[in-house]
Amino acid sequence: MPKSKVRKKRKNRSPAPPPKADPAKHKESPVWYVALMFGLMALGMIVIILNYMGLTPGETSNFWLITGLAGIAVGFGMTLNYH
Repeated sequence: MPKSKVRKKRKNRSPAPPPKADPAKHKESPVWYVALMFGLMALGMIVIILNYMGLTPGETSNFWLITGLAGIAVGFGMTLNYH
């Protein structure tokens, strides 16, 4: 029967140091982005509340409800690109 090869033992090596963060590559969102993000969410919520109170032009309408929900959705979608 053939003999199996002998495996060499690995030396315990310390793990590689983590890569250093390059300050030039650090992204930061501008202030207007954050204001627009929260503003769209707040405006959408206000439109929905005004729609249910009957204070929107043309009484309560699905158009205003969808508009408010779209504003909230766009605001939440903007949070995905926030750094």
